[in-house]
Amino acid sequence: MINLDIWSEVTCPWCGLGSHRVERAVARFEHADEVEVVHHSFPLSSGFPVESTFSVRDAALRKHGMDVRRVEAAARQIEALANSEGLSPYRVLDNRTGNTDLAHEFLAHASAQGKNREGWDAIFRTYFGQAQPVFSLEDLLKLADEIGLDGEQTRQVLDQRRYRQQVQDDARQAQRLGAKGAPFIVIDGRYGVPGAQDSETLLDLLRTAWADAHPVTPAVGHAPVCGPDGRAVPERA
Repeated sequence: MINLDIWSEVTCPWCGLGSHRVERAVARFEHADEVEVVHHSFPLSSGFPVESTFSVRDAALRKHGMDVRRVEAAARQIEALANSEGLSPYRVLDNRTGNTDLAHEFLAHASAQGKNREGWDAIFRTYFGQAQPVFSLEDLLKLADEIGLDGEQTRQVLDQRRYRQQVQDDARQAQRLGAKGAPFIVIDGRYGVPGAQDSETLLDLLRTAWADAHPVTPAVGHAPVCGPDGRAVPERA
């Protein structure tokens, strides 16, 4: 079994694309049924006020001081990449963004209920595929219903902020492993992969991790072979 752990921010467009690339790489991997993908939280927007949302343009200006034209160009580039890789629609520029702490706590709850992938898939699909908000309690209760979580239990969990500490611990774990931002991937506890690497690179790393974990042991005995120069090596007496 190979473990693939991926840390993401809900509203990070490279994270949504990175998750898609992971899925594509695993689907092409010869031992796909032996790969366990687990999503983790890496919140990057805790500094935003709760219960307020901003346009992507305004958020980039507030947080990074980026010029609006640069923001638009970068967003359109990611949208085009996503579309070219079969992730369509993928809406970046027309979204609103905000504090994602509660969304991460929802995802931790979903994971505890055995719905790690379902929760992350649903939140990326809702936010980037539909440009719908995923910030408020009511937004998240809709997602809970969509993936088959108990609504009242989910409401209680989020009201009581039961997973706040776990989300913070997730982020600290990523930082201890060397993450400087999101997405950040660790394959089999050995290979740290920063950023939204293309699926071909991820596939190569999966194959490397598999080979490392399953070394070939030469069989006992000898048989006729050709040497490096192509000539037959005489059999041993």
